[in-house]
Amino acid sequence: MTATAAPSQPAARPPGAPLGPSLATQLHHTARCVRAVEQGHSLSEVMPQVAAELRPGVQALTFHALRHLGTVRALVALLVQRKPDAALHSLLCCALSLMLEDAEAGTSSGLHYAAHTVVNQAVDAARHDRSTARQAAFVNACLRRFLRERPVLLEAAMRQPEARWNHPLWWIERLQRDHPGQWQAILVANNQPGPMTLRVNRRRIDRAVCQQALQAMGVASMPVGDDGLVLDAPQPVERLPGFAQGDCSVQDAAAQLAAGLLLAGRDWSPADRILDACAAPGGKTAHLLERADVGLLALDLDARRCERVTATLQRLGLAAEVRCADAARPQDWWDGRAFDAILLDAPCTASGIVRRHPDVRWLRRPTDVQQLVLVQRGLLEALWPLLKPGGRLLYATCSVFRAEGADQVQSFLERHTNAVHKPSPGHLLPGLAAVAGEFNDNPSGGYDGFFYTCIDKAAP
Repeated sequence: MTATAAPSQPAARPPGAPLGPSLATQLHHTARCVRAVEQGHSLSEVMPQVAAELRPGVQALTFHALRHLGTVRALVALLVQRKPDAALHSLLCCALSLMLEDAEAGTSSGLHYAAHTVVNQAVDAARHDRSTARQAAFVNACLRRFLRERPVLLEAAMRQPEARWNHPLWWIERLQRDHPGQWQAILVANNQPGPMTLRVNRRRIDRAVCQQALQAMGVASMPVGDDGLVLDAPQPVERLPGFAQGDCSVQDAAAQLAAGLLLAGRDWSPADRILDACAAPGGKTAHLLERADVGLLALDLDARRCERVTATLQRLGLAAEVRCADAARPQDWWDGRAFDAILLDAPCTASGIVRRHPDVRWLRRPTDVQQLVLVQRGLLEALWPLLKPGGRLLYATCSVFRAEGADQVQSFLERHTNAVHKPSPGHLLPGLAAVAGEFNDNPSGGYDGFFYTCIDKAAP
């Protein structure tokens, strides 16, 4: 999954420049976004509904609020006797998130406002919303009480694990079981924005040339992996040199590992066939084609997401067959010719990419894990017969939960005697290196959380 980092607080307004949206306006829209997440809607649905001129600031504020949501929920419960209605609750949460010191909350957002400014703007935001207009004085009272009693209230809130770690309790407990030595580091990393990483299109430009072009515009970067550059600060894609022409793409260093893992160990030709079974949005599809001249079939269940794959390939000057189909039902789309390699980037909880998608932790439910494990198992069983003997299946998820990674693969290997496990990264943890195994690389800012296993099919 690919995402750009959240924009930070806008720079100071140049003399004579038009006034931007007030903090009150942004808080109003931020509260609506947070409320939508709490009602079960993802930010990918909600954020496009925000007016374009407001979106950068609102996204930054929303990401910040969601990274502190456990803490501010606990604070609101301490500040009010009865839980307020949804609109008021969300506004209070968003305002309080801006009144927490980053160092104490474990994040570094770049959002810094004077406390009295937040109070005044939150009251204005309440007054200009019909659902909260009558409670503006209550907002003022709650926020000013927080300022008076801040140390005591924070100490009381932090006794709750959800407030301390800003994740649901079931999520914390699962990480404690799955990664007993790293669970705290994972939770801390999840509350840090991930670095912006580019994948340089080796068919069009040398990585060193791309790095020099970035340096010329004042953007420092560091090489990572075979084709990546980690930027020292996020940039709008429109500013990236050669982006529109297909010189580079935005893709985390962990996601960039897929192509090398699948293609390693053999020479490839246009006669070879690769299946990308769950291809959207197309980053790994494109990377495979940048690295090898092969015939590639890219599948996805969602027609709109297939359009994104096609658009990505067109921008990069690459070609593949893109089909809207269910990878778990080969009888609907397979022509009977076995594949030389299969990439299965399976649907998962996305528990490894929380630092880029801070809404994920609040949207998932404990039952989602087992439901997705069954989907992953069904895909593995459906696709394994489509692989040639001697071919390779790369199983990947952007999850840190063992049920979707190590445990899933162990179960598959036990069921299939012709499946040969090859050296693989295993579980990559957000901001950290691998849990165990041969993989020790660690780019600046670390990887997103991912799981990779290479499984070769033995000859009969």
